[in-house]
Amino acid sequence: MKKFRRYFRYGDICFITNVTYRRIPVLIEHIDLFQKAQNNVKSNTPFELIAWIILPDHHHFIIDPCSHNVSKIIQRFKMSFASLYRKTHSKNSGRVWQNRFWDHIIRDEDDLRRHIDYIHFNPVKHGIVKSPFEWKHSSVFQFYPEEEWHFDLELVEKFESGDFGE
Repeated sequence: MKKFRRYFRYGDICFITNVTYRRIPVLIEHIDLFQKAQNNVKSNTPFELIAWIILPDHHHFIIDPCSHNVSKIIQRFKMSFASLYRKTHSKNSGRVWQNRFWDHIIRDEDDLRRHIDYIHFNPVKHGIVKSPFEWKHSSVFQFYPEEEWHFDLELVEKFESGDFGE
């Protein structure tokens, strides 16, 4: 198998998607471990979390890795969460995450705005809630007062069709 190499340049802001192994819905059930893993990584490899959402079987981040390699940040996060999860369930081994992760380098302010909206619309797209404000495991409240949430209808159709992001 050919080794996959990511394009990486210091200063790039990245949209990240991580999915659990076989899409097993463990993230919300173990939100405390998720947050602890995130804090563990941030304490050793500081990065800025710009926008985020955690769903039962996957999560999205928009991060500024600062002076760090985004692949190393994600690798450390996945390892930390998996270790905490296994310890909680008294397991010595077993997969928690799918191999690799999906990333997209943010190109400009418009691209950033679209990806932030995609992140916050994600629980609606997956049929979990009817409004992004019903899902508490996201950064939506950091960006919009509920009464100011407006989408371009064309963008909503794109989100719902699955043609954006994942």
